[in-house]
Amino acid sequence: MTDEPLVVTTENGIAHLELARPQKANAMDQAFWSGFPQAIDALDADTQVRVIVISGRGRHFSAGIDLGMMQSMMPDPKLDPGRVREKLRRTILRMQDSFTSLDRCRKPVIAAIHGGCLGAGVDLITACDMRVAAENVRFAIQEINIGMVADVGTLQRAGHLLPHGILRELAYTGRDMGATEASRYGFVNAIAADREAAIAAAMDLAASIATKSPLAITGAKDVLNHARDHSIHDGLNYVAAINSGILVTEDVAKGATAALSGKGVNFSDLLS
Repeated sequence: MTDEPLVVTTENGIAHLELARPQKANAMDQAFWSGFPQAIDALDADTQVRVIVISGRGRHFSAGIDLGMMQSMMPDPKLDPGRVREKLRRTILRMQDSFTSLDRCRKPVIAAIHGGCLGAGVDLITACDMRVAAENVRFAIQEINIGMVADVGTLQRAGHLLPHGILRELAYTGRDMGATEASRYGFVNAIAADREAAIAAAMDLAASIATKSPLAITGAKDVLNHARDHSIHDGLNYVAAINSGILVTEDVAKGATAALSGKGVNFSDLLS
């Protein structure tokens, strides 16, 4: 359906999830916030999907949260303020979980970004594993410009992707960050000429990942996410537990044989 906020196509183990409200600059309405985590969870469960690429249709990746939805979240002054705020807290937590679904997903997620990537768009891409940007991209932590604190993941995740001083500057000023600056800090993996080239570069990266053992890939993502949130000591213990399972699988034997012979190898899909 043309009014669906998300469109998913799958080919050769790569799922392409497109933000599909170009007439609204892919602003994230209520249908998006409920549909996005459902789509990611479904792709996670699909054993034939090995990598996910996320892009936006139209001129911009995303303008962030839909302003109409933002207005509908404003508290009714006639209702009890404590109950209103308890409900608002649960709404924010549900929105946070929409992008935490990317962390939970066993498959690597690559964002192909072009044009404006503002507010909640930045929340989304910071939850992805990798980012490829078109030359015309502009990132902005837009929330400060409308008098609020970014609350759906940017301030928690971007500190692992950007120098803290730069993140604070972006969070306090709301200024734009372009592709060249983002690349200088390592925020993006690559810069491409335009939207189509960014998607193509993301697809090439996804195709390379899709040839690897999906069991080893999901193990690596799990270990990297754990290391981000824990000490080195805890991380070493964790990877020892993960690899004690992976090292006895058929994938290691297949990979070793392929390396010695110089031939390719087909790894089995994960189980559902």
